[in-house]
Amino acid sequence: MNLTGKLLIAMPNMGDVRFEHSVVFLCSHGAEGAMGLIVNKPAADLVLSDLLKQLDIGLQRPDRGRMPIHFGGPVETSRGFVLHSTDYDANLHSMKVSDGFSMTATLDVLEDLASGQGPDSALLMLGYAGWGPGQLESEIAMNGWLTADADPDLIFRSPDGQKWEVALQQLGISPLALSASAGHA
Repeated sequence: MNLTGKLLIAMPNMGDVRFEHSVVFLCSHGAEGAMGLIVNKPAADLVLSDLLKQLDIGLQRPDRGRMPIHFGGPVETSRGFVLHSTDYDANLHSMKVSDGFSMTATLDVLEDLASGQGPDSALLMLGYAGWGPGQLESEIAMNGWLTADADPDLIFRSPDGQKWEVALQQLGISPLALSASAGHA
């Protein structure tokens, strides 16, 4: 099972408040573990213009300065990532994850966003979610996560506060029908 480029949707019985109602885009998944970015949890009062000031990068597109910075996950929370559309390829390195999605973790994507040369669609994150070998598979088997196809409209255009519900609805599941307890047949 390779879930690279898929979504994880947290179940109500997740048990880890950092992932409560989270939607996670998986950037990589394999025998060595998994790495993903939470796409629906903006950091409180932190936007691109704040980050650019800290990095001494000039903002030429004021409309881009209001882009929220998201909590990408609890690992390396000072490290930045940009999940973006595939129309952009950074000079240094962009990793194409799947159709419609690439990830860049180098400073040039921030410079390009500030100048208006960046990707058409992007989410900025600090930190990431990581799982060791077999850990994610175990969490899925324990009903901690649902998996779904990643939809660019959901990730880039849905309001953050609605992404969890929209992701469930795309699977045909009503959030009200989910139980916090799980069973196995």
